[in-house]
Amino acid sequence: MGMVVTRGWMLVLAALLGLLPAARATEAAPPPPEAFFAAADIDRAVLSPSGRWLAMRTSHLGDRLSLVVFDLRDWGKVKVAARFADADIRGFEWVNDERLVFEIIDLKVGGGDQRYNPALFSVRHDGSELRQLIELRPEFFSDRSRVGRGPLSWNHRLLHVPGDGGDEVIVGRFQFNGAWEVTDVSPLRLNVVDGSTRNLAAGSPPGTMGWWFDAQGRPRVVRTRSEGRDRLYWRPKPDAVDWELLTDHERYSAPFVPRFFDAKGDLFVTVSVGAGGHSELRRFDFGRRAPGTEPVVRVPGFDFRGGLVAETSGARTLGVRVLADAETTVWFDESLKAVQKDVDARLPGRINQLSCRRCGQPDMVVLARYYADGDPGTLLLYRAETKAWQLIGRQRAAIDPARMALLDFHRIKARDGRDLPVWVTRPQGKASAPRPAVVLVHGGPWVRGGRWQWDPMAQFLASRGYVVIESEFRGSTGYGHAHFEAGIRQWGLAMQDDVADALQWAVAKGLVDGKRACIAGANYGGYATLMGLVRHPELYRCGAAWTAVTDPRLMYRWTDGTDQDDEVRQFDYPRLIGDPVQQAAQLEATSPLVQAARIKAPVLLAAGGQDRRVPLEHGTRMRDALEAAGNKPEWIVYTDEGHGWQTLKTRVDFAQRLEAFLARHLAPR
Repeated sequence: MGMVVTRGWMLVLAALLGLLPAARATEAAPPPPEAFFAAADIDRAVLSPSGRWLAMRTSHLGDRLSLVVFDLRDWGKVKVAARFADADIRGFEWVNDERLVFEIIDLKVGGGDQRYNPALFSVRHDGSELRQLIELRPEFFSDRSRVGRGPLSWNHRLLHVPGDGGDEVIVGRFQFNGAWEVTDVSPLRLNVVDGSTRNLAAGSPPGTMGWWFDAQGRPRVVRTRSEGRDRLYWRPKPDAVDWELLTDHERYSAPFVPRFFDAKGDLFVTVSVGAGGHSELRRFDFGRRAPGTEPVVRVPGFDFRGGLVAETSGARTLGVRVLADAETTVWFDESLKAVQKDVDARLPGRINQLSCRRCGQPDMVVLARYYADGDPGTLLLYRAETKAWQLIGRQRAAIDPARMALLDFHRIKARDGRDLPVWVTRPQGKASAPRPAVVLVHGGPWVRGGRWQWDPMAQFLASRGYVVIESEFRGSTGYGHAHFEAGIRQWGLAMQDDVADALQWAVAKGLVDGKRACIAGANYGGYATLMGLVRHPELYRCGAAWTAVTDPRLMYRWTDGTDQDDEVRQFDYPRLIGDPVQQAAQLEATSPLVQAARIKAPVLLAAGGQDRRVPLEHGTRMRDALEAAGNKPEWIVYTDEGHGWQTLKTRVDFAQRLEAFLARHLAPR
């Protein structure tokens, strides 16, 4: 059975979206930065509940991200559902088979605040009946000529889309105190056709910040936070008014974490077990008010990450999608097992992610996305009626997978014997000698850094000839609670040693040239870059830090111009980073700003003028301290950017600066 590609369909795609595969490049020059950092040709694609329509976010209808909908019963019928002159489509979801909701922001304006306050619209699949549901803050959006009346104020956000086929979604009303800190989130049922609302927050505890909804879109579990403690409440009956306390625990020490409800009304939670504290998925027993004793899913060596796979939210469970080093899906449905087996045989060595509509029926429709470490992704459509595979398009046509680097996952031993996950991205082909290295440190730091997929920054650096080494240092999540807890109050100490140990391991293995390595990163990764030059100057020729924390002590002091609230500053930071009084000496010793005179290597510093997570003063103070020590850094401020580069212009400019900086300092000597 060969792959079927309908020529008429491909001509439509080629004309509308420019998705014909790029020819194999023959020149030796690597792809330009735009190939890595521009918006994807197809960013996301989702089947409608019936499988009749396919909605996609695309960058090929001009210089704005648009929403298009394809009629899968009529290959030549394509509609632009939403497109704006001064805004970009952000996220979108099907409400029912006729209507979608979508958010907008302006990706040509860098200011970081707008991405936290996107506007919400609804529209029919053919682009008609466009209605604004939630306002965007006025300073970010001016094109209002086509919107409806009476949208909710900008302090509302989409929370959940029930899968009941109705016309309602669930939005949250965010309440703020005088310092513009979120103090409460209240859910509402919002009708996307007429704009009417219904309150869902009756009787909820004050200070509610998290909500979990059952298959019918009814709130069943909530989470509050106050003074360093989290509390979980539940409704014994879906229509009950009162909420009953389930747990009261110190933050980051939860006995279980709610994840999602299934179609039967069962709540699934994760529980940390064993010496490593790796989380596994279990059903929650409300009778015992405790998680069940048997795991539903366990992923050895990893925390459970993933979710139930269903046609729509709240529909019957078809399988479980799980992330270990790479993603996999365990199917319960036999028809999906067969399709997965077929596509895996056709496309070995890739991750083949499936979603379906009319699942298990003779007219089942399956959307497949295959991707790999060197392949950003390609979309295919499968029809059970014809047993034919049809090509939709490549997600990044400018990327040639044959020229991309290889990503490997390793587990090594840190200097104190702790297991240390490490990602290594290597350029293709054999090198005559060990290559130069870039040690890339992830931000957060309390997040998981990597997974087996195409990554723009790592691939960009590898395309320039560098081996990229990324350590999942202690404090990172995803590898067991014990690994996370080992990083508590270890900024600049054991966390920093883990970054150095990953490089030294790669040198010992002959993967990289130990005399030609630089360190780089953003946010916490920028902090670790600067502290790496302080703590381990013998390892790194240079350091590139952007939107970097340069003095952790500042994080406790500032209230204006930052998006971190008092709860974080007064309770989270003292526990995770260090008490500003009791650990004052440690915080001073691990401050790159205080230790700036010890940095002798060349430094590239970049900051966003509108950054509310790590305000600009972090960068300017570090720049001044380095200059005072006689080590003037290369310094750049992107005045319109926030925490992270939002505009393509900035991403390309910074990539070019980073490329030139590394080339100067990692050249052979």
